[in-house]
Amino acid sequence: MKRVRLLMVGGFLGAGKTTLLWETARQLAERGLRVGLITNDQAPDLVDTAWLAQRGVAVREVSGSCFCCNFPGLVAATENLRQAANADVLVAEPVGSCTDLSATLMQPLKEKFATELVLSPLSVVIDPTRARELLSGETSLHPDAAYILRKQLEEADVILLNKTDRLDAAVREELVNRLANDLAGAAVREVSARTGDGVGAWLDDMLAREDAGTRIAEVDYDRYANGEAVLGWLNATVQLHAAHPDWSAYARNLLDDLRQELAKAQAAVGHVKLLVTTGSDCCVANLTHTAGTVEVRGEIAPLSDAELTLNARAQMPPADLETLARAALARVADGAVTWQVGHLRCFQPGRPAPTYRYDRVV
Repeated sequence: MKRVRLLMVGGFLGAGKTTLLWETARQLAERGLRVGLITNDQAPDLVDTAWLAQRGVAVREVSGSCFCCNFPGLVAATENLRQAANADVLVAEPVGSCTDLSATLMQPLKEKFATELVLSPLSVVIDPTRARELLSGETSLHPDAAYILRKQLEEADVILLNKTDRLDAAVREELVNRLANDLAGAAVREVSARTGDGVGAWLDDMLAREDAGTRIAEVDYDRYANGEAVLGWLNATVQLHAAHPDWSAYARNLLDDLRQELAKAQAAVGHVKLLVTTGSDCCVANLTHTAGTVEVRGEIAPLSDAELTLNARAQMPPADLETLARAALARVADGAVTWQVGHLRCFQPGRPAPTYRYDRVV
């Protein structure tokens, strides 16, 4: 079979990676290329996978652990998309709390699958708020969670400053310069996954290069493990019913309720995402900071029955996060919506145990 190009797109929770994956798939399809996307999470029922599939993209999910700890799962997903979708380009999105990708993914992929895959440089996405917090040293994240964010940037071949449509030119220039100076060695690019600005130029670069995984960061796995463990991790599916529903308003109200309760608990947010589906329609909402605004996208038919998929990553014990989520569901229902949990998993990620870890660039 032909060699397939693989783009690995990392970055911390809430950076906008999934929106970038969709925009990447859209722009590559416009170029006449067949695209496959690979999502990744510590548990199934991922909003990202469901949302991308609703938009008609060929997508496979590797769940239960990160790519690093389930390298065979990543390989199986690439092989499946190569054959089932006849993909020309694959784009893989690792778990947002995952780092050490160059040592655990890029190097073994280069060495073991050189005849099947062409690897593009490792791209790491960061949003402006996280960038400012990291550069100033003033962040609501636990120090070990912030450590993961820094290590993601230290190993990147290319850093993508996302959400630049929200910044004026002077602020963008300042952040790009500060990131480039603080993380010497990685190219810094500006993109807006939402508007598509800068994505085409980044793709031109990625499709022309094969210098992938050129840097390996030194990672303290005790700090790495604790940085993941401070986050409560919730994935749930919920069956909904209402006589006269407005599901977009429901999504907004639920996410705003969760935002207020997380703020009261002083729990830093990695991300909170939800998807409401009725048949082939869906709306998606997301939140990346408790001080941020709730965003809802998509049109959805007012059918009586709907399904909610909820993902939350917040800096609090899992049991507290589950209690908070169930209470929000009850408050927002307010007698007008009946709800029943289908699947719910709430936990702390275990210690990373990568399948491979290289100490050199191959």
